Amino acid sequence: MKVLVFGATGMVGQGVLRECLQDAEVDLAVTVGRTATGTLNPKLREIVLRDLLDYTGIEGELGGFDACFFCLGVASSGMKEADYERITYGFAVAAATTLSRVHPGMTFIYVSGSGTDRSERGPIMWARVKGRTENALLRLPLNAYMFRPGFIEPMDGIQSKTPSYRVFYKVAMPLFPLLRRALPNQILSTREIGQAMLAVARRGCGKRILETRDIAKMVRP
Repeated sequence: MKVLVFGATGMVGQGVLRECLQDAEVDLAVTVGRTATGTLNPKLREIVLRDLLDYTGIEGELGGFDACFFCLGVASSGMKEADYERITYGFAVAAATTLSRVHPGMTFIYVSGSGTDRSERGPIMWARVKGRTENALLRLPLNAYMFRPGFIEPMDGIQSKTPSYRVFYKVAMPLFPLLRRALPNQILSTREIGQAMLAVARRGCGKRILETRDIAKMVRP
């Protein structure tokens, strides 16, 4: 299996890339992002692209993949809606539109978020923009799935790039074992998200929008 990973330097993307590189059925993982990951692995190839709204220069390198795992995102705190939409909606739809042209029907998994608002009219800015993004992706000629994780437990030394999130996780990490027992359907690890993406890429899923519980079912006994 050959996979594309967007946003592999972020917390979720790091976990997804790790699972791809450890999976015996993945022959090649290609990352696309504004910076390289710094990871060295014979199964890994990296494409550094400064403008993630324009794939003209690399379109020829994007064919022949079985799946795309789109993990690129940004925290909405302190951002104006137009700026947040440019990254959240713009980057995802630009990549997916290109892939739908190069490889119609390919599996495309987008990391959205619990509470996403597909009506696009709700009061929460990030939820509206994520909803608009989901709607646009689901209209494209792709085998698209929306992953909506809630609380995410970083594993294997992975850290968020957002300073406030790093502080939160430093405080919360000792509580995760208790939270997992108390709220098993509301917490996912970075390992589980990556493994669930690979599972969906292999055998599909009856749902296009997967909430935390649905994602967990793909990998938990």
